[in-house]
Amino acid sequence: MSTAASTAGVLARAGALQHEGTPFVLATVVRAESPTSARAGDRALVLPDGTIEGFVGGSCAESTVRVEGLRLLRDRASSLLRIVPTAASAHDDREGLITVVNPCLSGGTLEIFLEAMVPPTVVHVHGDAPIARALVRIGEAMDYDVRAGGPPSASAAAVVVASHGRDEVEVLTDALRAGVPYVALVASRVRGAAVLAALDVPAADRVRVRTPAGLDLGATSPAEIALSIYAEMIGARERIQAPPAGVPEAAGPGPGLDPVCGMAVTGTAADPSAVVDGVTWWFCGPGCRQAFVDDPARFVPVAGA
Repeated sequence: MSTAASTAGVLARAGALQHEGTPFVLATVVRAESPTSARAGDRALVLPDGTIEGFVGGSCAESTVRVEGLRLLRDRASSLLRIVPTAASAHDDREGLITVVNPCLSGGTLEIFLEAMVPPTVVHVHGDAPIARALVRIGEAMDYDVRAGGPPSASAAAVVVASHGRDEVEVLTDALRAGVPYVALVASRVRGAAVLAALDVPAADRVRVRTPAGLDLGATSPAEIALSIYAEMIGARERIQAPPAGVPEAAGPGPGLDPVCGMAVTGTAADPSAVVDGVTWWFCGPGCRQAFVDDPARFVPVAGA
């Protein structure tokens, strides 16, 4: 398959993932210094489970792209990744550049742009009062995916009830049972307490409802109140946005190193692995895995050092 055809396939797959609302990282080779198997323009996708679709280099380069891609996906960030074979070639003070020394490379240098493609934050607004309408307007201006009414979707980051008494208990109950990270009720302190008492959910869930909704900014108009609610949501960003749906809290079981070459590995099913004496070891590529399997005693002390 030609590079152009392969790239077209990756971009088509990226479009399908965006349509599904699945987060991923688009990796594009922007510079390849021989000897490398990748070429400028090669592309691949890093999926939330660590799977890589497409081509941006051999297995060792893929391992580095997987580690950094999953980290950027959790952070909702993008960056330029520079993979070099030796520490002597690692110095580069360009702002925003991630440089990784990968001794398993064939000798060339790769620069790969990693772009996290994360669906917009989904906010459900229930109600048609002035505050609800202001929540829709301001949320859309913030590039959120604001949905009026309806049950919360699986990807919902927030549910705000501003219906002034209509279906409040039902909507709040559904949101809490769905595990929506941010749930808020626009109501006075007294009425809000009464609504919470009527919720048929565990006490630990009941106290998650923010009411009165929003930060105490002295807001009075519907737009100001809506702004205070979004300010509160932003203050709770870690609970709302990290990680995106489907992305693991951390890459693998913890910080992992290939016991042969010392490279960081994710510890996901996408990494080569081997079980020796009941212990699972993860590797950057099949070469390191085979070296370990052939003589584990050479490398286990290094891994435990």
